[in-house]
Amino acid sequence: MDSTRFDQAHLSQPPPVNQLAAFGFTYLTPEEALAARQGKIGNVLLEDILKKQLMHINRIPYKGDEYRFTEENIRVAIEKLKSVKYEGLCKTNETVYEQLTLGLSLEQLVEGHNRSFTLRYIDWQNWMRNVFHVAVQFPVTGQQGAETLQLGIVLFVNGIPLVVIECAPPHASIDRAIAQSIRNQQESCSPSPSNPNLSSQNLLNSNIFSYAQIVVATNEKITQFGTIGAPARFWSVWKEQDWKEGLGKDLKDSAPPDIISSREPSDGSLSSEELSSTNREMRIYDLCHPERLLEFIYKFTLFDNGIKKIARYHQYFAVKRILSRVRVPDAEGRRRRGGIVWHTQGSGKSLTMVMLARSLAEEPGIVNPRIVLVTDRKDLDEQIKDTFAACDMAPQRAKTGRDLLELVSEQKASIITTLVHKFDKALNIRKYQDDSIDIFMLIDESHRTQFGAFAARMRQMFPNACYLGFTGTPLMKKEKNNFAKFGGLIDCYTISEAIQDKAIVPLLYEGRHVEIHPDKPAIDVWFERHTRGLTDTAIAALKKRYARAEWLNKADKILYLQALDISRHFRSGWRDRGCKGQLVASSKAIALSYHRHLTEIGLVSSEIIISPPNNHTPLPQIHLSTGNSAPVSRENTLEETCREEVDGSAPASSDDVSRFWRKTIRHYGSEEEYNKQIINRFKHRDNPEILIVVDKLQTGFDAPRNTVLYITRTLRGHTLLQTIARVNRIHEDEHGRPKSFGLIVDYVGILGELDKALTQYSAFEGFDDEDLTSVLVSVHKEIGELPQRHTDLRALFTNDRGKFLSDEEIRRRLLYDEALQHAFRERLSRFYKTLDIALTNDTFLANTLSEEQSRYQYDCKRFEELKTIIDHRDHEPRIEEMLDTCIQANEAVQLHRPYPFPIAHFYRDPFLQEIEISRSTYKPSPAARAHTIAKAARATLAQHKECDPAFYDKFSNLIEQVIDDFKAKRLSDIECLERIARIHARVEKHEHKDIPTPLRGNDNAIAFYRVLKPYFAIPGTASDVPTDAPASHDTAAASEAAIMIDNIFQHHWKVRFWDDQDIIKQVINDIDDYFYDEVARVHGFHLSVPQMDKLLDKVMRVARYRIPAYSERKGP
Repeated sequence: MDSTRFDQAHLSQPPPVNQLAAFGFTYLTPEEALAARQGKIGNVLLEDILKKQLMHINRIPYKGDEYRFTEENIRVAIEKLKSVKYEGLCKTNETVYEQLTLGLSLEQLVEGHNRSFTLRYIDWQNWMRNVFHVAVQFPVTGQQGAETLQLGIVLFVNGIPLVVIECAPPHASIDRAIAQSIRNQQESCSPSPSNPNLSSQNLLNSNIFSYAQIVVATNEKITQFGTIGAPARFWSVWKEQDWKEGLGKDLKDSAPPDIISSREPSDGSLSSEELSSTNREMRIYDLCHPERLLEFIYKFTLFDNGIKKIARYHQYFAVKRILSRVRVPDAEGRRRRGGIVWHTQGSGKSLTMVMLARSLAEEPGIVNPRIVLVTDRKDLDEQIKDTFAACDMAPQRAKTGRDLLELVSEQKASIITTLVHKFDKALNIRKYQDDSIDIFMLIDESHRTQFGAFAARMRQMFPNACYLGFTGTPLMKKEKNNFAKFGGLIDCYTISEAIQDKAIVPLLYEGRHVEIHPDKPAIDVWFERHTRGLTDTAIAALKKRYARAEWLNKADKILYLQALDISRHFRSGWRDRGCKGQLVASSKAIALSYHRHLTEIGLVSSEIIISPPNNHTPLPQIHLSTGNSAPVSRENTLEETCREEVDGSAPASSDDVSRFWRKTIRHYGSEEEYNKQIINRFKHRDNPEILIVVDKLQTGFDAPRNTVLYITRTLRGHTLLQTIARVNRIHEDEHGRPKSFGLIVDYVGILGELDKALTQYSAFEGFDDEDLTSVLVSVHKEIGELPQRHTDLRALFTNDRGKFLSDEEIRRRLLYDEALQHAFRERLSRFYKTLDIALTNDTFLANTLSEEQSRYQYDCKRFEELKTIIDHRDHEPRIEEMLDTCIQANEAVQLHRPYPFPIAHFYRDPFLQEIEISRSTYKPSPAARAHTIAKAARATLAQHKECDPAFYDKFSNLIEQVIDDFKAKRLSDIECLERIARIHARVEKHEHKDIPTPLRGNDNAIAFYRVLKPYFAIPGTASDVPTDAPASHDTAAASEAAIMIDNIFQHHWKVRFWDDQDIIKQVINDIDDYFYDEVARVHGFHLSVPQMDKLLDKVMRVARYRIPAYSERKGP
């Protein structure tokens, strides 16, 4: 009978399990799951089930008959799946994915002929031929082999673990479950010392996340999912949009059976109704229904340059809707119905096209589909080609009209990328028409390329093709009418939806302008505000640069003052965060002037990306220093180039641009290398900090660090929407701090003060209001929320009389109140984000009293310091989780990531180091210090537990008792600290009380003795199975056995001992023989096979930690 109980700590688990069981997953009790693993938690495959299914789903078709694979081939297939070379978690997971989806080629003799046939592990095409199982509280080996990982829910397909689900406790944030899942992945990445057949190069079978294809986190209201190795910010929310009639209807309309309760004794802990109370809010079944689960893994998972990615819900449903309309041609059989997909920029539009291409290739009713990807710009063509190539779908790029004509007429490629105007060039060479209805035209930014003369030539070449347009911006009213002729809107994913799902960050808008002729007092105020924090030397230099503006003509004076304002703005608010900026200029000459001014001012670094000048004659792509035709990489900036080619007080001219371009090409060797090097440095290096563009990189440019967009030219409509989207990508800095928003700084007054609906501005004339929801938010409106958000945050910590609590009481509340933690995080985040933007805004700084600014900053710092107690900036597990490690005796032990302290400093440094860290971060109270030190103690004890498990378990239990007494207020803060210090002192001495005399001085034998002692219980004083019940033990026999085991290791030890599997097996055999021959025969202690296996596992684990692999070791 299942012994797993679901009390309040695990209330969130039964509903999804019940739902899973309702649509086809067979529930395995912990005993059944362990039995299916041959009784070893080091095995994560259910091999008996896998073997049976491989025989069931695989047949060899040969000359009209079908044959089964041989038993030997089935065995080989299982071994191949177990023995994939381990090359790190993500790479190994990719290798396993390929093996699962592609199958395995095996040779077999059929009717006297030896041929190769493909064996499938999963029937991806017919989901009902597979078997599905679910297990809860699934134990696996953790970091360095510790048997401490308890995975919430694991889903198996044909005995292969494909999904791991973590459930947050009631009322807890979804972030908690995601953090636990990520920690589990990190903890599973080391080999198990208890299994001598596993090495760091081959530990696949013990690492469940090498097999898992999807990881899921859920609480009572939200379900999110991700891929192996994905940071928390890339986990996606799942929102159901539509569902096949009948597939889940019965499930949703009826209450699922309570599988867990029906297989457990009724002890009155919770009723079936209570256990099922949250299933109305669960969306697990939408994602994990067997049919959808297999489809999701097979068709909607890809590897983009080695990074595993899985479709977000809007990508999945867009592809499904496209397939449903193109699957069957029209009544005349002449054409498949096309249409438009609007997915806001930054939400993965290009990857949606990749997934669509893969799904079309798998569609049984479409024979040999050919896909043509069409854009209207060279950089977009390169980008989409690179995206497909990175996902192992290498397209052929038609660079000329002749290339295009050859590729399509001779059907040399299944996927082609080209520019829309190449169709006209191709047809001018030779008239050609392909009438196939199995050609799919995927047109990027289709609002520009679906119409006009070039688009007509495209339709002339492919009159019956299916035209599918993709756009990242909403359609104008007139465009909606035009596109209705071509199938209308298939799917939309709006800006507000993407922001809500955290697929992109919101955009704030700020209008700025510079005074051309300010009076003297205004100049003084301006300098006082803009030079705060600068040295006297820097202030003097800045005034000198400002004075230089008086020497410029009016046109260049504006550019200079704008460059000065941009320099100050970026330097003071964004440089130290690792952010980047982009400046949009009105012309190439103006861009060159901005670069010259920014370089001269010297506060920020910049570079230019422009296209060749209109009168440019291409130069031979020869590098100056080598004379080779291939460009040679150079990392230098163009600062010297600009200074030489553009000088003087006048704005740059077209001649200046031509000279700049010629020298640039000589410098980099080619336009392609010029673009590549500067873009790469902008994305991945500290400099340049600001990238200046004109028309290039306003669309299709993905640089997550890009945060501030400076607009100095008039933009309208789609161009404006595409340009501002350059700064909407999600990003985290090196410290794990997320990018909260993108900032649009407007120097030309496109939207004025942004105090009315966007469609009332000429820049957005022609759009529908609802399509522009959440496009931009005024920075002044956001800052206006600051006082209320400050009040909301402080309101969490006021007593019944409205008095603000002390820091100590706030800390105590935060440590133990999960709901308060969640509210605190949310309100602090909102307050921090708003204050963050306010402190970079000139209007706020000028109009807000310095005392009020200081109060906001003081409270922000104060609450951020309090947040470190429960959060450590989202990099460390919560202290609540650290302290709450053993909730009940019958509950699973949670795993915590150990601190990476050197073993040599185990006895002192971890505790002292934690104290020093806490002192440097904030001034801790005794309560906070007690929690911090206890956390370090527990983590360090867990890290070194395997050196002497019984010893460290003893002191872990003592620490737990102190923590429990403190939480129950049976101990004061000071008493808690004193007791932990005393425990620390005992650990430091590594005291050996009650150790038999023959063992003293032999630390290895002492560690073995502590493991062996429970197995030497004198009959009549305890059960045969070691328990915590009081018992008498034969310490002499246990001591003798411990010394013998140490001698066996010393006898067989050699250099690189742990790399020699034969020697390790001999050690195991010798220990096994000793116990059966000496311990059983002489001392009368008979161990069962399971007991002996468990004992050997513990002994080998201790030995792995205590006995070195390479250093000198004394002989016997």
